[in-house]
Amino acid sequence: MTRTKTNGLRARGGRAAVIGALGLASLTLAAAPAFAKGAVDITAPHTAHVGKTITVTAQGNDDSAGYLHQLCVEENGFGEGWHQENCGAAVKGEARVTAHGTSARRGNLEFRAVLYGLKNAHDPHPVRLHTSSVATVRVG
Repeated sequence: MTRTKTNGLRARGGRAAVIGALGLASLTLAAAPAFAKGAVDITAPHTAHVGKTITVTAQGNDDSAGYLHQLCVEENGFGEGWHQENCGAAVKGEARVTAHGTSARRGNLEFRAVLYGLKNAHDPHPVRLHTSSVATVRVG
């Protein structure tokens, strides 16, 4: 029995296809953006009484290089839409903020924390890096 040379050509073609696919995969992975790791946590009471102080605290961080971090607490309640309640100072590393307020009427108030990245302390165009989940306070 004799062997034919077509098997050798077929094997070389298969190897070339595998090498080409691996090269394409490595280029695709190299071009994909790297996502920064970070988190934002918010703490608020579940219930509050009308006229009493509501304290909301938040902390957040992100490992993106080159940014100062500023954390803001936003509120949504009684059809007003989301608006900023309080912002902390622009810091390197972990940012923290505490907001105090009262509600003059019954209903649900929603709070969230937003972590911004700034190029400097007076950056007019901050970049939104992370947003916390919504914390709902029932005012009764």
